[in-house]
Amino acid sequence: MKKSILKVRVNRNNPNHHLWNNNGTWWCHYTVHNPDFTSERHRLSLNTRDVKKARRLRDIKFAEWAGECFRKGVAA
Repeated sequence: MKKSILKVRVNRNNPNHHLWNNNGTWWCHYTVHNPDFTSERHRLSLNTRDVKKARRLRDIKFAEWAGECFRKGVAA
């Protein structure tokens, strides 16, 4: 069974990478590429109108997901 691998593309010139503003509320959007060569788009409301808070919440979420992927890889 193949496992998913966490990969995050970051454009260092764009501090709002993976973020978009929808009518004043910031959202995080990302794509999951599965081992069976399918992909899924995900969108997560960050429930804030403050871009600095949105960046912080995005970074926290990515760190949490990275930790989960690492723990799954170690436990397997």
